[in-house]
Amino acid sequence: MVAAGAHRPGPLKQQNKAHKGGKHSGSSQRRAGGEARRARPGSSPALASRGLPDRSVPAGRVSVKAQPRRRLRDLSRVDRRHQALQLRRQRKEAVLAEKRTLGSRDGPPHLVVLVPLHSRAAAHDTLCLLQSQDSAVVRVDEGRTGGFALLCPRLKQRWHFVTAQAGDLHTVLDLAKVADSLLFILDPADGWDGVGEHCLSCLFAQGLPSYALAVPGCTDLPPKKRIDARKKLAKAIEKRFPEAKLFPLNTEQESLLLLRHLATQKQRHLAFRDRRAHLLAYAAEFVPGQDSDLVGTLKVSGFVRGQTLDVNSLVHVVGHGDFQMSQVDAPPDPLSLNPRVIKGQKRSQDMEIQDDSVNGTDEMEEDVKVLMKADPNKQESLQSEVAPDPMEGEQTWPTEEELQEAEASLKANRRLVKVPKGTSKYQAAWIVDDGEEGSEKDDDDDEEDDIDDDMMEEAVSQEGESSEEEEEPAEEECETMTVSECLRDDRYDEKVEEDEQMLERYKQERMDEMFPDEVDTPRDVPARVRFQKYRGLKSFRTSPWDPKENLPRDYARIFQFQDFSRTRKHLFRQIEKEETEGALVGWYVTLHVCNVPVSVMESFKEGKPLVLFSLLPHEQKMSVLNFLVRRHPSNSEPVRAKEELIFHCGFRRFRASPLFSQHTSADKHKLERFLRPDAALVVTVYAPITFPPASVLLFKQRSNGMHDLIATGSLLSVDPDRIVVKRLVLSGHPFKIFTKTAVVRYMFFNREDVMWFKPVELRTKWGRRGHIKEPLGTHGHMKCHFDGQLKSQDTVLLNLYKRVFPKWTYDPHVPEPMPWVRSESVLPVQEVEME
Repeated sequence: MVAAGAHRPGPLKQQNKAHKGGKHSGSSQRRAGGEARRARPGSSPALASRGLPDRSVPAGRVSVKAQPRRRLRDLSRVDRRHQALQLRRQRKEAVLAEKRTLGSRDGPPHLVVLVPLHSRAAAHDTLCLLQSQDSAVVRVDEGRTGGFALLCPRLKQRWHFVTAQAGDLHTVLDLAKVADSLLFILDPADGWDGVGEHCLSCLFAQGLPSYALAVPGCTDLPPKKRIDARKKLAKAIEKRFPEAKLFPLNTEQESLLLLRHLATQKQRHLAFRDRRAHLLAYAAEFVPGQDSDLVGTLKVSGFVRGQTLDVNSLVHVVGHGDFQMSQVDAPPDPLSLNPRVIKGQKRSQDMEIQDDSVNGTDEMEEDVKVLMKADPNKQESLQSEVAPDPMEGEQTWPTEEELQEAEASLKANRRLVKVPKGTSKYQAAWIVDDGEEGSEKDDDDDEEDDIDDDMMEEAVSQEGESSEEEEEPAEEECETMTVSECLRDDRYDEKVEEDEQMLERYKQERMDEMFPDEVDTPRDVPARVRFQKYRGLKSFRTSPWDPKENLPRDYARIFQFQDFSRTRKHLFRQIEKEETEGALVGWYVTLHVCNVPVSVMESFKEGKPLVLFSLLPHEQKMSVLNFLVRRHPSNSEPVRAKEELIFHCGFRRFRASPLFSQHTSADKHKLERFLRPDAALVVTVYAPITFPPASVLLFKQRSNGMHDLIATGSLLSVDPDRIVVKRLVLSGHPFKIFTKTAVVRYMFFNREDVMWFKPVELRTKWGRRGHIKEPLGTHGHMKCHFDGQLKSQDTVLLNLYKRVFPKWTYDPHVPEPMPWVRSESVLPVQEVEME
């Protein structure tokens, strides 16, 4: 007999999903399906009268509006494939249209910037080869050395070549902002030198447009060494330019191949310039004003690039500031592929080199057409700051009762003061006693509380130690140094003071790494007075902090958006829809820029490039900008917060003293005293509004005028409400240790300070947490309770916090840097020894 029993499935039995039957469908889907079936002819009248769908009738054809949105989104496989094919075809057509437009008759000339990366790179030979094209017209620029235009009617292309030396930092960066292609000239043996390496680092950080690598002078090497030199050069450029092709430039045929590569390669886009109209000045003329010869109207002629140029918008002249435009003219195109035939003159069929003469410009001025003039009602204002009203926060006029109370308090607070004979009551009120002078001095010291809180005891005890310094001046001024014979030269003694300052900075940076935010409690000033602007927090991450609390007076001068991201999206959406009216891309126009100083024209005559960018709405207004940067590996010198740095942000450059803070997702961010080499930090400054994305480069000016690249990054946000909190750590040592209590000393030095900081939570370096129970004695000893027994080598810490703000040190004027030379490290970090 078969044993009776039921089979029980194991844990691996397949479990199929039950049929839902439409019970989980949404109300909108049921409503849409019910209305469609209810309106269908042939349905049951009994079900229709009760408002129920007749499921016996097939669904049939349903209108598009009746289908749910989810069904419209879920396309079939064939439809998805067809949609992807259409998108791919549209992107391909956009790239081809961009290639055809650039350098053609309807678009601006292809702007190529030649950058020799080595002192031995033959830039002049490259220019001569490019000018030797058959059936091409060469037009040499009048004001700029090494610049010329190349017109090829046979290829239906036109190029504009400009030369920039790698050591001229501002020229290279300004031309790279507007260049369509960069042509790097390499040395056949070494590729690039130290100056070229520094130039490449700056260009990569700012944003590199399309580029090509040319190697002239390969025929000068011996035939046996050419192959080895080419392999060595290819290996050297592999890190900087992966999968880049080297173009030898020795013959006319090779230069033709290079031109074709420049014309057909895919263009790389820079976001900060694609959304703004910009142009490189081809010609300029200064018209002095009626009031002064130092300020006037600058007429700048060039080809519009990027976006449509509106005459009512503001224009930024790179390196000189923001200005308004009065009108836009349309002179004849000087680089036309099909120039007009003038009666009585014959067109030369051969290649010719033409110089732009004064007569030619006079003929152009005869046919100038005014495109548009600025409308005062629609023109953007140059106002960059808010004029704060000091009485804005005042209350209404006091009542009679408040005036009587004020008079009574004045009578109660009257004191006897010795004054000269004939002094009035008003004058006597300004006479201060010696004790009041000391209190005011303490208040000033507290107001000037700066980033140097780690040297607190020096700042506070200057008056107490002044007598000791006067008694022993010779011991501090004299110093004994042992210098080897090889280092004794004339210039060494001049650098001794700089070396001492650099050594002190290295020590401070090392101290901040070893003991972050720790300070010594002053003994001559009560801690409750010295740290009265600080507060304790239960948790740095979760404790609340009002962003509108105790704002500085500079915050009344800046602008703030209600929703910055929404404003940015709205502006970019308008740019994509091309709703702006004005001069189109590719037009040759003359801009009349108002109230420009004559120094702009003088720099253009010296050969400096003149680059103009149109500003988006609100980009002339001041606000608080936050940059996310990372330390550049080529620089290892310590950089303190609030040191003056030079910023290259997008199309702007300026000087400012920034704050450094940690980059976290919390609502509070801890201040960093130094620019860390191993982490990304946020740099906060007062600066004009710029809509991201935009690259940023941070430079530090040496004493000899050179600019060293210290950090690179991008614009993070424009947010004045970002809270940067400075932390202060007071340390104490356990004197007597019990099971869960301990007596701590050296954190405070009087009983009142212990009672004042009693609510603040304590922590130790080994992870214990506790609080102050009571003070012991009158010398700052205190009894503390912890969540566990302390170790004798542990340290008790008390954290205090204060919100800090950047200094208003914005300066749009940046001096021209000296030619860059690699500096030897004054003192390696490994050689710094802590005392």
